[in-house]
Amino acid sequence: MAKTGKRAAADPQNRLVAQNRRARHDYDILETHEAGIVLAGSEVKSLREGKVQLRDSFARVQGGEVWMYGVHVPPYLYANGFGSVDPDRRRKLLLHNREINQLAIRTSQDSLTLVPLSIYLKDGRAKVDLALARGRKIYDKRHALAARDADLEARRARSAATRDDGVSRRRDSRI
Repeated sequence: MAKTGKRAAADPQNRLVAQNRRARHDYDILETHEAGIVLAGSEVKSLREGKVQLRDSFARVQGGEVWMYGVHVPPYLYANGFGSVDPDRRRKLLLHNREINQLAIRTSQDSLTLVPLSIYLKDGRAKVDLALARGRKIYDKRHALAARDADLEARRARSAATRDDGVSRRRDSRI
């Protein structure tokens, strides 16, 4: 079920909790997978408050399971004793066996990595957009920035030209 695009932001029932913007800069995203996350109760409450950090996070396939590392979920303020867990612990991701096997093969053979792009709530359940990605070199990052800036300038020029055409037509129709 590999898809590309921004599923989390497109659906109004999904509530975006955290986003890893740096991943889109540092990696070429080849495909994305939606995975569930195994969380403790206090972690879910902290997640609902939007207190999650995805910077420098990654995932690995180990022993037929996918584990996410480097995600910081701070403890829930009102959780004490039994409810508190390590904020930087690894978290298990829930995927179908077929998807796990495919990801294991692709990451080992093609030297790709698994990067979480965003965490969101979908119908009350915590989900993560997991990307199969290839790392960019420094010159690739510069090239991507230059292409994005050129595209932005072209769009601005197009909208300005359209806006100017609309204004001149209105003036001509009044005369």
